[in-house]
Amino acid sequence: MPLRHDWSREEIQALLELPLLELLWRAQQVHRAANPGYRVQLASLLSVKTGGCEEDCAYCPQSMHNSADVAGRPALAVEPVLEQARAARQAGAHRFCMGWAWRDIRDGAPFEAMLAMVRGVRQLGLEACVTAGMLTDGQAERLAAAGLTAYNHNLDTSPEHYGQIITTRTYQERLDTLARVRRAGITVCSGGIIGLGESLRDRAGLLQVLANLEPHPESVPINVLVAVEGTPLEEQAPLDPLELVRMVATARILMPSSRVRLSAGRQQLNREAQILCLQAGADSIFYGDTLLTTGNPDVAADRELLAAAGVQVEPVDGR
Repeated sequence: MPLRHDWSREEIQALLELPLLELLWRAQQVHRAANPGYRVQLASLLSVKTGGCEEDCAYCPQSMHNSADVAGRPALAVEPVLEQARAARQAGAHRFCMGWAWRDIRDGAPFEAMLAMVRGVRQLGLEACVTAGMLTDGQAERLAAAGLTAYNHNLDTSPEHYGQIITTRTYQERLDTLARVRRAGITVCSGGIIGLGESLRDRAGLLQVLANLEPHPESVPINVLVAVEGTPLEEQAPLDPLELVRMVATARILMPSSRVRLSAGRQQLNREAQILCLQAGADSIFYGDTLLTTGNPDVAADRELLAAAGVQVEPVDGR
């Protein structure tokens, strides 16, 4: 299937505005053509270093600028993280993601521990993903040498709306981080959040930036705001779940071969809305009880959901 990297914002907004059933039909056509033998990848996410982040993201309870800051938890050591990775593998996870609430990666002992975690996760036969803020070319190269599968660095929203959500890091710095990850030979995981008070045009703008990256991000997480008390967006109204369905379907059309991941905010969706997202082209879910510092459906509920949808999961290597 030919891939495009020249989408206009008007084209993308027109897709987002299609009648829902028409949009779902188009997304399914693309999804079946690009991803035969459809399987859902289960990914588990662990917060290694929680809270005290220098960034001022308006949605985040880990920011030291917000009264919801969950600082005070010591960073996890290597072995406890690998114990969690083993448990995730036993529960059926195919990818193990690790998060550090940093503006950028710290050299020295914290980075050496990160590298050991990546090596350990890969030795378990799992994909390894890290999200830890900005990084240098040298750090990216060392992560690649350790076997890192993917590096997550979300764009959050459109370039125009971005300044209303975060002021301590520029949009270009985010794009520069993705470029360093790509140069090092690590796959890119980058998406955004809806429900931040953005317009439909902003959603189209976020998708335009992602879809016009060449190559496309291998992984595109679509998050829904979890409004946390003590953050500037705590009073933000809940999003209609069908808005998430529209974002997933449009992302699938724009980036046919990327994994479109249901991420934060999935706990707010009923079973039917989640199945619609799978129908729209989502082929990965974050799996487990906690997604960094906000809730996520538990493993048993996820298993029941996938069974009800008749969806097969991506097997772990060697299983």
